Amino acid sequence: MTQQASTADPASGGTRPEGARHPALRTRATELFGVEYPIVQTGMGYVSDAGLTAATANAGGLGILSAGLLSYEELAQAIDTVQSLTDRPFGVNIRADQPDVVKRVDLLIRRKVKVASFALAPREDLIKRCKDGGLVVMPSTGARRHVEKVAAWGADAVIVQGGEGGGHTGQIPTSLLLPQARDAADIVVLGAGGFFDGRGLVAALAYGADGIAMGTRFLLTSDSPVAQAVKEEYLTKSVDDTVLTRQIDGVPQRVVRGRTIDQLERGSALGRLLRAVRNAVAFQKMSGTPWSDIVREGLAMKKRHDLSWSQVVMAANAPMLYRTALLDGRPDIGVMATGQVVGLIDDLPSCRELISRIVAEATEILERLEHGGR
Repeated sequence: MTQQASTADPASGGTRPEGARHPALRTRATELFGVEYPIVQTGMGYVSDAGLTAATANAGGLGILSAGLLSYEELAQAIDTVQSLTDRPFGVNIRADQPDVVKRVDLLIRRKVKVASFALAPREDLIKRCKDGGLVVMPSTGARRHVEKVAAWGADAVIVQGGEGGGHTGQIPTSLLLPQARDAADIVVLGAGGFFDGRGLVAALAYGADGIAMGTRFLLTSDSPVAQAVKEEYLTKSVDDTVLTRQIDGVPQRVVRGRTIDQLERGSALGRLLRAVRNAVAFQKMSGTPWSDIVREGLAMKKRHDLSWSQVVMAANAPMLYRTALLDGRPDIGVMATGQVVGLIDDLPSCRELISRIVAEATEILERLEHGGR
């Protein structure tokens, strides 16, 4: 039998096998989620499918299945698929404003899903329903006051996303938001926005986070369902090739600057409205979502974000813009959501390779710091 190399482990007073994680990477997040590493793959529409979620879980992280664009029946099938691919904990990201959100929560409870993740803060009664059913509740937030609110309502964890992050995001950078969130509530905090390697994980821990959550980095893996040509297009982008725009659905989103965004930014209000109507009709036909549900969701969005009616109609076309780019492989006529970190990513590893690399980098840095930076 060959002997495994080891390094000094001051925390335990003994030695740590080479390749083992540093004790500091065993955090409140790993304990709460029941996973090996404090790394979360966020819920991304058309990206975080059953395959990516299971691949992340099997690699030791927490995979989050995106359900915002799935019907109830599609969600049930996707959960079945994840559970056929892994026996490890995973989460499901649902939208608190969906008409059947209670039914979806009850499905997660029955299927014994570990985490209920919310893109927007759920109602207090919804959090209680989740917790009574044994779910870990983890909303996404972008401001200290949001962290305080959901913590007071009983949330177990929060993903706090800084302005560098992709998709819907705010203005506060992660480096300022994380310390605020840590000081705001004594719950598990995951930092999001700008993370892609072991250096970022160590930095997040230093800011007081219990781990990191990544979207763009997991989108750009071999396990992601995004079209290969689109992944390669992402790899050509720099940190300056993104833009924060309201022209997709009226709420600030960070996306790749490109032809579609330029057209939306320059186009007339009437032109954007007509295009939105066409895409909304196409999405309704493709998804089978009842028009009554689409209207109810639109009314909820209008109230929550104080949108105009034209912005509400625009919001209905967002799913088709993303699907066209990410799955159909037509970024020239679709929209590519991304964080600014896209400019620092240059490869497409598997989830297992990615997580192993991040953990190894973080462990090496932490060990170096223990020894005075040598």
